[in-house]
Amino acid sequence: MKWFKKMSLLAAASLVAVSTLVGSASAASGLSGKITINGSTALLPLTLQAAKEFQKLNPKVRIAASGKGSVTGPQAVKKGIADIGACDWDASMDVPGFKAFDGQVANKVAVIPFATIVNKNVKVNNLTTEQLKGIYSGKITNWKEVGGDNADIVVITRAFGSGTRVNYQAKALGGGDIVKKDKNYKEVGSSGDMKTAVATTPNAIGYIDLVYVNSDVKAVSFNGVAPTTDNVINGTYKIWAYGYYMTKGQPTGATKAFIEYVQSPKFQQGSLKKLKFIPISAMR
Repeated sequence: MKWFKKMSLLAAASLVAVSTLVGSASAASGLSGKITINGSTALLPLTLQAAKEFQKLNPKVRIAASGKGSVTGPQAVKKGIADIGACDWDASMDVPGFKAFDGQVANKVAVIPFATIVNKNVKVNNLTTEQLKGIYSGKITNWKEVGGDNADIVVITRAFGSGTRVNYQAKALGGGDIVKKDKNYKEVGSSGDMKTAVATTPNAIGYIDLVYVNSDVKAVSFNGVAPTTDNVINGTYKIWAYGYYMTKGQPTGATKAFIEYVQSPKFQQGSLKKLKFIPISAMR
């Protein structure tokens, strides 16, 4: 009889434990709703990968993500047409050229390394802060002035409102201006457009986040330091920024769960690193 009571108690305890586990799994998969994300094209590869993984874990959640430039993220959140505004700066604070978006919360999700890129026909492999300032201000117009061939430099830049442009101006150009020119100058609207423009335009120069760099273009060193994730982490490469998911107030529900997934060690140390972003914990 004692044996029977002991087994009954064990069975009851096991049932409670199993019920708790099932309940937890049901709670996790019980998330539902739609999350709309607008903004940064630099963060878009990360967002799309995270959305794919999160939706697999939470099949009742639908995520729609698009990128048109960082400033459109917090603007969309302000208008109520997006739950998350992906932005390459903390849009809850003033930055040069942009006022703070009041009432929005900046949720830090990644470290974004940026690189200066050139067309593969360009023979220059390193550019200094002063050389880049000269190129983008229009004072340096020929590659021979910075050690390259005798050829006009074609400047490709991002349109105003780009977070990549905000960070590149601040960190690669030391706050210097990007001056619009009548010739050998082009503005593009996304990171993908930037890569395509530089790859297909002889003698072109541009800038992009590291995730987009491939064999179609050449990334050059900055002040003698190669643009790599390791060099960002060890402090020698300076052109980088934090990426943020802006929300109207503190996030809740599925939006909160998605942001927490992106911030989780699993995603930060896994897919995020594979995409050549850097975990936020690496910079602490």
